[in-house]
Amino acid sequence: MARAPDDEDGADEGQEGEDGGEGEGPREPVTSVPLTARHVRGYLGKTSQALEKLRLLAPTRSHLEHIAEDFLEMAEAYYDDGEHFFAQGDLVNAFACVNYAHGWLDAGARLGLWDVEEDDQLFTLAG
Repeated sequence: MARAPDDEDGADEGQEGEDGGEGEGPREPVTSVPLTARHVRGYLGKTSQALEKLRLLAPTRSHLEHIAEDFLEMAEAYYDDGEHFFAQGDLVNAFACVNYAHGWLDAGARLGLWDVEEDDQLFTLAG
């Protein structure tokens, strides 16, 4: 098979591609679903619900309490930044921030820093 002009690694069909899959070359970016205000607003809404739902679980005056507060502070800061960027019409940065925010929330839930009432729709919980 002829090599495509932009195919710098020379991977042909039937050869191992960059991701290790046989017959697959480098993956193209997904561009079929545009980032829309509705999409970002949905993520902001889900993260807002998660922020409202969680309750600190770490014992008072413990090292874990400080960690839980730090995780929550990071989540809230990224969420606020996401809201700011959304209001400015910057959907890419708003989307990035809200995903970072929810990542902090999920990490805290998986570590047991807060009670999320076993809600596996708003949080990614351990096994």
